Amino acid sequence: MTWAVYALLSALFGALVAILGKIGVRDVDSNLAVAIRTVIIVFFAWGIVLVQGNGRDVWRISRHSYTFLILSAVATGLSWLFYYKALKLGEASRVAPIDKLSVALAVGMAFVFLGEKPTTGNVLGAVLVVAGVLVSVLVR
Repeated sequence: MTWAVYALLSALFGALVAILGKIGVRDVDSNLAVAIRTVIIVFFAWGIVLVQGNGRDVWRISRHSYTFLILSAVATGLSWLFYYKALKLGEASRVAPIDKLSVALAVGMAFVFLGEKPTTGNVLGAVLVVAGVLVSVLVR
């Protein structure tokens, strides 16, 4: 499969996160919901790694990579905690679009921090994401 297929699958399952999460967090503290979800993800991810047979590669990862993987994990944890709290308090149809502002933010940060070159397509796409979020959240 290509990167685009994986990205579309990510979007599909990301949408399910909002719907299933909203249902699941209805009668549960949002932080407890994140903790339960995280345990499941840990077992799921390590299961895949072990089935693939590359668990020993954990000892070959550089300190630099570990540093950024740890920082990414902290960002993920904070994102999930805030996302589930927002789902607990708000409508999924309003929370999910705001969460997707991460797309536009990631595009901008890729230019600044990764040195990626802006193109008309990705700049316009990011602007349209922001516009879509504003319409989705503000127009009732």
